[in-house]
Amino acid sequence: MSSTLANGLIVLGELALWVALLMAAWSATVSFAGVSGGRRDLLASGERALFASAGFVVLASMGLWTALFAHDFSIKFVASYTSANLPKVYTFTAFWAGQAGSLLFWALILAMYSAAAVYFGGKRNRELMPYVTGTLSVISLFFLCTLCFGANPFERLDWVPPDGRGMNPQLQNPGMAIHPPMLYLGYVATSVPFAYAVGALFTRRLDVDWLGPVRRWSLVSWFFLTIGITLGMWWAYVELGWGGYWAWDPVENASLMPWLTGTAFLHSIMIQEKRGMLRKWNVVLVVSTFLLSILGTFITRSGVIQSVHSFAQSPVGTWFSGFLVASLGVSAWLVATRLPDLTSQAELESMVSREAAFLYNNLAFVGIAFSVLWGTLFPILSEAVRGEKITVGPPFFNSVNIPLGLMLLALTGIGPLIAWRRASVQNLRRQFTTPALVGVAAGIALLAMGMRDFYAVVCYTLAAFVLGTIGQEFWKGIRARMKIHQENAAVASIRLVGRNRRRYGGYIVHFGMVTMFAAFAGLAFKKEFDVTLRSGEKFEAVDPWGHRWAFTSQGVSQFKTLNRYVTAVGLAATRDGKPVGIIKSEKRQHVDSRDQPTFEPSTEVGILETAKQDTYVVLAGVTGTDTAEMRITFNPLTWWVWVGGMVMGIGGLIVMWPQAERRRVQSGYVAVLAPGGEEAVRGEARVPVEAP
Repeated sequence: MSSTLANGLIVLGELALWVALLMAAWSATVSFAGVSGGRRDLLASGERALFASAGFVVLASMGLWTALFAHDFSIKFVASYTSANLPKVYTFTAFWAGQAGSLLFWALILAMYSAAAVYFGGKRNRELMPYVTGTLSVISLFFLCTLCFGANPFERLDWVPPDGRGMNPQLQNPGMAIHPPMLYLGYVATSVPFAYAVGALFTRRLDVDWLGPVRRWSLVSWFFLTIGITLGMWWAYVELGWGGYWAWDPVENASLMPWLTGTAFLHSIMIQEKRGMLRKWNVVLVVSTFLLSILGTFITRSGVIQSVHSFAQSPVGTWFSGFLVASLGVSAWLVATRLPDLTSQAELESMVSREAAFLYNNLAFVGIAFSVLWGTLFPILSEAVRGEKITVGPPFFNSVNIPLGLMLLALTGIGPLIAWRRASVQNLRRQFTTPALVGVAAGIALLAMGMRDFYAVVCYTLAAFVLGTIGQEFWKGIRARMKIHQENAAVASIRLVGRNRRRYGGYIVHFGMVTMFAAFAGLAFKKEFDVTLRSGEKFEAVDPWGHRWAFTSQGVSQFKTLNRYVTAVGLAATRDGKPVGIIKSEKRQHVDSRDQPTFEPSTEVGILETAKQDTYVVLAGVTGTDTAEMRITFNPLTWWVWVGGMVMGIGGLIVMWPQAERRRVQSGYVAVLAPGGEEAVRGEARVPVEAP
């Protein structure tokens, strides 16, 4: 690309950002004015302005990407996060590596989501759409104002440096090319359900009609947040070098909280669809999920809490705090004034019913979210009250959330087994016998094998119980299809999931969650060793599984590659006397195109990965020419964290896949399928009714 063309695209992008701001302001104004005055022309103008604003945000994004690849170091953002020798893939991901670029990336995703929501939802939800359009435009207007007046990605330097500073070495990782976009796609998607909730509250149309699009967009948000959080754990594990994947870091917590409330909503929405209950819960959960996404962005960008993930302190934090307070105030007013319209259409008939199980499920999710919120904000609150910032560490989060997490795990197995409305003793005995026996047998077996960690034993017992529930539910459905349709087990399994995606896709999500819980419990048995080895020296240790390991230092090597100098140490590892390979860990000093150091040295960990455990090696430092200080950690079952995350994502995709409502009549029975595809059955028999 010629420099003239590149400069033209950059200038066009800068201008487009300001035009997008004007279009968003117009869309927000005329959308609310049009619905207030009954002006269809203004409503149509608002939608067109929203589409125009989206197009100009795309142009602005193209302009910034052009500046990054053209190495236009006259732009502050480009000079701050790239260098001439930065690999192309990280030049592309530099778009979201800094404050201003990541805000533009957020605005880009919001623009695309808003355009899609208005374009595809306009015909089905005409009464709600003016409010949806106006609300999304207001949110977009806020981000564009923040960009134009607080953190402009096209801000120019007074002088042009010969090279840029480059990207933080910790961000030069394949996971960071995917992890932030996934989180942003999840965060921003919460805006659409929030906009629908605002529309439903304004119009007082709070029946099940507004829940259809909200559920679909909430699933989109949940899916991307699930993938983003899992990739974030993987990045922290392979890049930060501390031997774990979750440290209750404030920014980690910021991503978890909207996931928790969003997951609670996706469960409780089924109760409103089927019984007209939990209406207040659903509105509050949708609003809370959006507000927690904005809160997480505030925490990341305000600088009030220190984190390896956060940006430096900037005035942008003030913008976000103001928007958060305004959004909270408007939402609270809308919910408070519509409380009579949110009255449930049915009462809870029994505390031992599926409805009650969903309520307990909501309480567990919200309880975890509140504890995480309290622990995350406590340093800010303590500084405001006492003038001293007191940080809450992992012991607090673990002491509160492990019991609540185990409660949630138990409810995952209990919920599908209990009947609607009121469970009978006969129903409970028939449904719970097999899963309970599986769980108890697993617990007894673990105790017999010598496992004594209380929480680990409880976790694996409950995990086995939930797996028994999932297996029983799948087997009942498969056996019914085999009998009715004369299908073999494989075909029956595929068609069962295909025709009941919401129900059995949910079970697959639960299976992934159980897998992750089992992997988390493995951390109770991790072992760490700090060693100092010269070339040829050996260190021996026993891992949590009882295997004997020996690690022999292969010496220190130093070399240069790409944009960094590397100091590396390899350990030749044997397990029970058999060679298993060489595990290499590195210290990296990144340099710019003039060979000048740019950031503090970073660590590249060495991991020998198996399904049973990871052998995790970190080079802490080098003394002299051949002596290395290292930490060797045995992490049981870590591989299953990533497997569980992938399975949850696959289950989410199955649930998200569209499925139309249908009624099927056969042999005197009718199978009524709910909007998500869940078949109404009692036990193993289909419900006999008179065909319509």
